[in-house]
Amino acid sequence: MIQFDQVTKRYPGSDEALKNVSFSIDAGEWVFVTGHSGAGKSTLLKLTAAIERPTSGTVLIANQNISKLKSSAIPFMRRRFGVVFQDHKLLYDRNCFENVILPLRINGVAGAEASKRVRAALDKVGLLHKEKAMPITLSGGEQQRLAIARAVVSRPSILIADEPTGNLDASYAADIMGIFQAFNQVGVTVVMATHDALGLSASHSRVLHLNHGQLSQSESPMS
Repeated sequence: MIQFDQVTKRYPGSDEALKNVSFSIDAGEWVFVTGHSGAGKSTLLKLTAAIERPTSGTVLIANQNISKLKSSAIPFMRRRFGVVFQDHKLLYDRNCFENVILPLRINGVAGAEASKRVRAALDKVGLLHKEKAMPITLSGGEQQRLAIARAVVSRPSILIADEPTGNLDASYAADIMGIFQAFNQVGVTVVMATHDALGLSASHSRVLHLNHGQLSQSESPMS
């Protein structure tokens, strides 16, 4: 499903964000990416989602080399992914329903089918009753759930999340983790960057640990 082979990423004017990183993730796995601030977690996620391309090495998504994809093919590749950003990236001048429907409009889904999918996504994260609310009126946990609804409305096979519980208290964080677990249980591959130990003891999860851009540890699920 996802394979990194000796991947290095260097941004202009900076040191290497990732250095010779290799790993693979199977379909349906849940993988945590851990490490200190600046370790390369966000860069790894962006490469996985084809938001960035590697400086060297190979990133394969479903056996497709993202470095060799034409620019016109990247949007089609990204349809495989739902991405939950650390800062939500919500549109505060549009209500919850309008935020969630955006990916469907981009993908050409409209009308009754789009509305059905939006309401199903909002229902899965417990926000169906707030479809007309503006994001600014939501709590931090509700904004994160709205971001998840937007990420899953296109029914992605891979869900990528960057520190989704980082700014939440324990109860909200547990709710968010429960939502991700529900998607993983129906076969969605989950790749999640986190500082937080919450959920790392889950028996179904694997941990990739980054240290200054290098993969220093890869732990298999515990029995």
